[in-house]
Amino acid sequence: MYNKNDVAPVPPMGWNSYDYYNTTVNEEQVRANAEYMAKNLKQFGWEYVVIDIQWSDSNAGNRNSENIQYIPFSHFCLDEYSRQIPAPNRFPSSANGAGFKPLADYIHSLGLKFGIHIMRGIPRFAAHNHLPIKTHDGTKITADMIANPYSVSRWNPDMYGVDATKPYAQDYYDSIFELYAQWGVDFVKIDDICNTNMYPANPYSAEKEIEMISAAIEDCGRPIVLSLSPGPAVIEKAHHLKAHANMWRITDDFWDDWKLLKGMFERCEVWQEHVGNGNWPDCDMLPLNVLGYGWGKMDDKNNKGWKSKFTAEETRTMITLWSIFRSPLMIGTDLPQLDEFSLSLLTNEEIIAMNKNPNRAYQVSNSCNDDLVFWVNEVGDVDETHSYYECIFNTSEEPKTVRMNTSDTGLIIRDLWERKDLGTSIEITLEPHACKALLIK
Repeated sequence: MYNKNDVAPVPPMGWNSYDYYNTTVNEEQVRANAEYMAKNLKQFGWEYVVIDIQWSDSNAGNRNSENIQYIPFSHFCLDEYSRQIPAPNRFPSSANGAGFKPLADYIHSLGLKFGIHIMRGIPRFAAHNHLPIKTHDGTKITADMIANPYSVSRWNPDMYGVDATKPYAQDYYDSIFELYAQWGVDFVKIDDICNTNMYPANPYSAEKEIEMISAAIEDCGRPIVLSLSPGPAVIEKAHHLKAHANMWRITDDFWDDWKLLKGMFERCEVWQEHVGNGNWPDCDMLPLNVLGYGWGKMDDKNNKGWKSKFTAEETRTMITLWSIFRSPLMIGTDLPQLDEFSLSLLTNEEIIAMNKNPNRAYQVSNSCNDDLVFWVNEVGDVDETHSYYECIFNTSEEPKTVRMNTSDTGLIIRDLWERKDLGTSIEITLEPHACKALLIK
């Protein structure tokens, strides 16, 4: 029997195209990132290659100069059942009805897994033109008969929500996941669903669509990780999210801004009780190295994109928090351009092991100094001694000193980033926005 929790027994790790390519990524670029992952990252647990938004739009990115990210009234590439298919001018291997199967097959041949992004609902173009959907019994149903014209994303004009009260609404979601299973999709990120932002009194208004999607995945015959976006997720609906999804965003889009990173400590504290057993509250992608090429923006050297505004210490703090909290780890950059520092952070086996630790982490209250944030996660008994991870973060604008002594227990303090044992007594000075990731063993 299908059990969604078995699909993601540990936090998923991979790459997502959005932070660098925005809506514009093409097949050549996806293949290049997959090849880099297979060569340099796969052995450390990185495995998902995820194509983000607008892959069915032949004209995506053409209006960047007008600061238009999602082109209104787009005519997506659709099949005969109102299902989005890849734009062949961007994904040539998808031509002649092949869809994403050739690209998925190639990524699988590298020992990796393949993912895509979709928006909640059914294309508005299909509804306006009364295009057919696939039904289980052959009944002629058109997109307008299941669409909810009052359910539209505030930030993307492409879709209408699917009205769960309409006959054959489930059939539409069943049909698209049937197609994804045929393509070999392993991961689906669904947008405008975790927090629709449509009705302030009810940001979780897409609850029934989540249930239809979950049921469609269960029946499609292929294990698929379900990731819900954007956030912030509604903590009061944690039970529903855990019942139907593997990942859900606890933040809106996360970018290279210290204020957003500092705010993530509070978000992680709120969600710390709900991490584990195939359920992974998601802190969003890791925006590091180079970003934003697909926006057509220029940096001070007149190149497309920009260098991450995070300092080296802030980048390390971000990865440390995501890892101790056990968020999914999705890299947001162009992998072939990774610098040595970024690659060293992403290939630290000891940090990755902390992310995969099966026990629940928790934030420890610190009545002495609110600027120092402590996260702890128990490792378990090792030779009848108690081991645990402890991560210390300086969220202030001033250096902070921390002292630690474990001589009474005989446990050794190990620095995970430095990959060396420090003994039983240490004094650490943390620079602003810096951290220490320790294993007490």
